[in-house]
Amino acid sequence: MKRRKFLKNSGLGGAALIGGTLAASCGPESKTKTVISNQSITKPIVIATWDVPNATAKAFEVLAGKGNSLDSVEQGVMVEEADVTNQSVGKGGRPDRDGKVTLDSCIMDKDSRCGAVVYLQDVVHAVSVARKVMEETPHVILAGDGARQFALEMGFPQDDLLTEKSKKEWLEWKKTSKYEPVINIENHDTIGMLAIDSNGDIAGACTTSGMAYKMAGRVGDSPIIGAGLFVDNEIGGATATGMGEEVVRTVGSFLIVELMRQGKSPQEACEEGVKRIIAKKENYRDIQIGFIAVNKAGETGAYCIHPGFSYRKYTEEGHQNIPAESYIKS
Repeated sequence: MKRRKFLKNSGLGGAALIGGTLAASCGPESKTKTVISNQSITKPIVIATWDVPNATAKAFEVLAGKGNSLDSVEQGVMVEEADVTNQSVGKGGRPDRDGKVTLDSCIMDKDSRCGAVVYLQDVVHAVSVARKVMEETPHVILAGDGARQFALEMGFPQDDLLTEKSKKEWLEWKKTSKYEPVINIENHDTIGMLAIDSNGDIAGACTTSGMAYKMAGRVGDSPIIGAGLFVDNEIGGATATGMGEEVVRTVGSFLIVELMRQGKSPQEACEEGVKRIIAKKENYRDIQIGFIAVNKAGETGAYCIHPGFSYRKYTEEGHQNIPAESYIKS
């Protein structure tokens, strides 16, 4: 059976058989779930890591047109994936130490469906491939050559992601580099986005080209559901940026949503998420971690280790870049 036919049959005919498995892997309904109550659902809202006004403007445009939160976050982060001046996402992203631009991305919707790609090459819109994984296959994550093959079969155009600017910087880095990750607060960041639509439904997306000059094959937190991104439509959502290895170790985004389930505000939950990492990382001053979160009522929060991290917030009341509070004050 041809691969395309297999995918179609698996995604449709096999849905009844695998539905429970997919739900279990992405956050099933729990009998002990605490629902945020006695709070009115906010008007549509979009938040995103870092100062990305074009991305949040596009996402809110979708919501203002009565679009859903899933389309909103996908189209929002696609703006950054296509922006060659953003060297941490999509086309123009900084390569690994072997000169290959590899993308990681995930997406999650109101029904806890999710999809992800890791180590994807030659395709700009990793987030859209992740959505296709979610919608067209019985799987959650596709990786490497398999992710690339799937993307091309789904009709995504092939593109050279390494721009001349990123190539020149990589060649310069090679002159003095050691075979170890380059760690500072500028060389790796991620676009994570969360949205609530007019129906009160939440979705999230996260996309990155990963740590600059990483070891070939390295995958951070961004495409890992529960680490770089997590959404629970009854509670809220969270997403992360920074040194992905540390976010993975604490399952950071899932932790923040669970803290909100227990009654903490998004701000309190983000602060606790960062402090959990700091408590387990002796040299935490050498890394940057940032979290953002939104709860079902539309309250938001953000927190990071070092000053300098901010997040974009777009509602009907306005479009703001908000500096995040930090554990280290200066």
